[in-house]
Amino acid sequence: MISLAGRDIMNAWGKFVFTGLGLGLLIGVTLSMAGIYRGMVDDGKALLDNSGADLWVVQKDTLGPYAEASSVYDDTWRGIHAMPGVARVANVTYLTMQVRQGDRDVRSMVTGVMAGEPGTPGWPPYLVAGRQITRGHYEAVADIATGFNLGDRLQIRRNHYTVVGLTRRMVSSGGDPIVFIPLKDAQETQFLKDNDAILQQRRRTTANPNFNRPQIPGLLEAVIALQSSNAYVNAVLVQVATGHDAEEVAQSIRRWKRLTVYTRSQMEEILIGKLIATSAKQIAMFLVILSIVSAAIVAFIIYTLTLGKIREIAVLKLIGTRNRTIAGLIMQQSIALGIIGFVVGKITATLLMAPIFPKYVLLEPLDSVIGFVAVVVICILASIFAIRAALKVDPAEAIGS
Repeated sequence: MISLAGRDIMNAWGKFVFTGLGLGLLIGVTLSMAGIYRGMVDDGKALLDNSGADLWVVQKDTLGPYAEASSVYDDTWRGIHAMPGVARVANVTYLTMQVRQGDRDVRSMVTGVMAGEPGTPGWPPYLVAGRQITRGHYEAVADIATGFNLGDRLQIRRNHYTVVGLTRRMVSSGGDPIVFIPLKDAQETQFLKDNDAILQQRRRTTANPNFNRPQIPGLLEAVIALQSSNAYVNAVLVQVATGHDAEEVAQSIRRWKRLTVYTRSQMEEILIGKLIATSAKQIAMFLVILSIVSAAIVAFIIYTLTLGKIREIAVLKLIGTRNRTIAGLIMQQSIALGIIGFVVGKITATLLMAPIFPKYVLLEPLDSVIGFVAVVVICILASIFAIRAALKVDPAEAIGS
């Protein structure tokens, strides 16, 4: 049976090879789609790992700095730092925007970090080149995915920054590379209004007929200063002291500070269960569609090859070959076609699609094993139509005209 299947494949090797290549491209896309989903999950976990936080303190009744807008007063960290079980705290801001360098701009997440030292929450945990930020203004550490180099001059809003360090795999949940800058600069970038907006606000406040300036001296200046201030951050990152339970510390902060606090597991659920849930459903739908298309291609090709050798099958029946042997011949051809396609698809996904795809593609061995089993099962099911057609062949056709 194996010899018959092999000989038949060799007689029609051109069809098998070209069909296997086409099927391999589909399988390669399928494996890449699974890798894209894995990459999105890994990006979310990398964002949480790189923050160095055990707790995220955010604006009350919000989902935190990665999923929703959050504003917390930048002096909130002082009260949190004095609470039992808190080892280290740090303010942080996040803003996804275009960072310009020369004539090009790069979509990045600009992260503002407090002054400190390596290990401070929010800081990049390691560098591949250069040094960490040591000045309070106009220095930046960038992920190498941005394409920036040491010494490059970046423009973020109206300020310019010099890249002093490079890091790796510091990305947002959406896969955008992170650019770290000093917190004060990031607050100005995110919260401070431009000069024209401040001037217009002053004119509006002055022109307010309900505002009696002589009766409340100095209040106008105070209101203007408050409106143009940038004393906010998106979140406070907390590291829990050794020996303390993160959930207990979180409960204490919720009770006394009247803010929303998320633990690592809760924040991971937000990132994976909410932010990428829709993308996961879309990818799952594409995987189903691609599987159906692959099965249809295999079924059509095997069925066509079977119809092309009706006389040969009739001869086999005439000499007493059992139906089980004929069915095995067709099924082996179908599986061989699937194996060729899987090998081509795996090579395509690993060497071509994953390196050049704009988002991070994580190809895990387990997914490849599952994909291989799925391909074999699909090929077996796809061969059923051809087997039914072969078993209906009348042996008399072997001697017919």
